[in-house]
Amino acid sequence: MTTPLRQRMIDDMQIRGLSAQTQSAYVQAVRQLAQYFNTPPDRLSDDQLRRYFLYLRTEKQVSASTITVTLCAIRFLYQHTLQRSWPLLDALRPPKAQPLPVVLSRDEVRAILHQVRTPRHRVCLSIIYACGLRLMEGVRLQVCNIDSARLMLHIQHGKGNKDRYIPLPPPALAMLRAHWRSHQHPRWLFPSHWVDKALPIAARSVSMSRDGVQRAFLLACQASGMRKHATVHTLRHSWATHLLEAGVNLRIIQGWLGHTSPTTTAHYTHLTQHAESSAAITSQRLFEELQ
Repeated sequence: MTTPLRQRMIDDMQIRGLSAQTQSAYVQAVRQLAQYFNTPPDRLSDDQLRRYFLYLRTEKQVSASTITVTLCAIRFLYQHTLQRSWPLLDALRPPKAQPLPVVLSRDEVRAILHQVRTPRHRVCLSIIYACGLRLMEGVRLQVCNIDSARLMLHIQHGKGNKDRYIPLPPPALAMLRAHWRSHQHPRWLFPSHWVDKALPIAARSVSMSRDGVQRAFLLACQASGMRKHATVHTLRHSWATHLLEAGVNLRIIQGWLGHTSPTTTAHYTHLTQHAESSAAITSQRLFEELQ
């Protein structure tokens, strides 16, 4: 059951353009806070808030990222929905860890993708690597996002509700076309195989789930003997690092990744080994090596 306060918070998040994933995380974080004290969150005191974060850190021992999400959710509730300041929230932010991301070599990427058994998952993961996409950007690709004349992929409403264009290597376009012909859905490139099962695939209303893609990637990692702690997002990190190693300008990579700050993209400079070639040609070569 959605309370009036929760609905107001959801409305405020939608007005400000927060992604559906962020909205869900914020609602869950505030719900857990309220459940811990069995008290509506707008009636909590400074002392209760302090005790809750102490509980998260010392008893539950959650990660710094979980603390940050919880903190951001509560701050949003108080600052935007309740229109109240709470100085204590600024003192609770944990120091931001900046670990370097896991990066796969080109051979490791190829080995993993060759172990993905389900064609739709293999194609989706291949495109995620070929274009440096986030998981949900890959899963929710639509037919209208493909600009075949310009060999570009148009990502709409990405993280931060931002749009961007990314080069689409010709072999990747051919792979997408072949996959689309297998179902011919008018909207989704990767329609769900489980929702609306009574309907033909071309008539199903949603894209396939991210959970299935994550599971397929994990199984492929295990089958390939991968020892690194890799996730689907590792493909994006690896793509960016491979481009940087090949001499692609950092500003170009920043735009393709959709990073607001060059500082975020600059983290990949710690992972490079050598430089060569140009941007679009390199992007195409990376994908061709998977074949």
